[in-house]
Amino acid sequence: MSDALINGLAGAGGGIISQLITYPLLTVNTRQQTDRDVRKSKSNFGTLEQMCQVVKEEGWERLYGGLMPSLVGTAASQGVYYYFYHIFRNRAEEAALTQKKIGISDGSVGMLSSLFIAALSGSLNVLLTNPIWVVVTRMQTQRKESNKTDPDMGLLVVDGEKSLPPPADKPLPYDTKHVIQEVYEEGGIGGFWNGVLPSLIMVCNPSIQFMLYETMLIKMKRRPDGNKKGSNGVTAFEVFLLGALAKLGATVVTYPLLVLKSRLQAKQDKTGDIRHRYKGTWDAVIKMINYEGLYGFYKGIGTKIVQSVLAAAILFMMKEELVKSVQSLLAKDGSNALKRKQL
Repeated sequence: MSDALINGLAGAGGGIISQLITYPLLTVNTRQQTDRDVRKSKSNFGTLEQMCQVVKEEGWERLYGGLMPSLVGTAASQGVYYYFYHIFRNRAEEAALTQKKIGISDGSVGMLSSLFIAALSGSLNVLLTNPIWVVVTRMQTQRKESNKTDPDMGLLVVDGEKSLPPPADKPLPYDTKHVIQEVYEEGGIGGFWNGVLPSLIMVCNPSIQFMLYETMLIKMKRRPDGNKKGSNGVTAFEVFLLGALAKLGATVVTYPLLVLKSRLQAKQDKTGDIRHRYKGTWDAVIKMINYEGLYGFYKGIGTKIVQSVLAAAILFMMKEELVKSVQSLLAKDGSNALKRKQL
């Protein structure tokens, strides 16, 4: 089994575990990002209070809305990303060693090369898995709530434009088949790639994350006491901390893109308030600035930092442990096979 395949499978397994643990936080964060009500979003409701509110008004199951397609998406995303990342990195390392032999470099893969490898892997991941995340976002943002309109007005007026009030929410359950059909009816096949532009730009998030992680990991492995901590020179807890720090830095830098992506992937209200209707990426940017200000691009960032840092730390730790376990099993199988041949 190749190292790329081992890391791809381990990344998928680690991603599923981290997703299961942090999913309620992810659901609340997606709702915060897609909330257009400025007064409501600036209220003092904390993450735990919002979780309790969802449970009280809609039931426990709504905290796990879209869990199954999300797990599929996480496994696919992490598997695709790690698989291509290690293929590209192995080729970069081979090229670096060739350059070392002719005296051009020291044989190591530089920061810029690592950044490019992560960006290329992330772009392939986005293009292949974006339809899954459109479905997940729709399911996470579906709410049990009634629409309240002024019976005397009948119409909503925004910036001098009149429009019909939003239709009543579709009854739950809002299952995967329902969402796929809805997305297709609204935008055809292209609807499954809503938000792909900010998603492609946002590949700098894992690029920054992995660049920081790889840099810190290499430095820790080179410590004088590295050999005392196992074959990789670092403990599982240290990997946990490195993953958390790397994700924290990447999340703070790229969060506005994540909010924009969620807005575009969520269900567009085409009959109600024009502030809730986005024709595309730039239209969403302009309307968010005009109606919500720069604050709108950072809605729910506190929740996201907690969720993403925790998820990334768990993912990195579990991925490294799974890789070690698989490699150890393969080494034992190879040793046993060799002994049997000698006998």
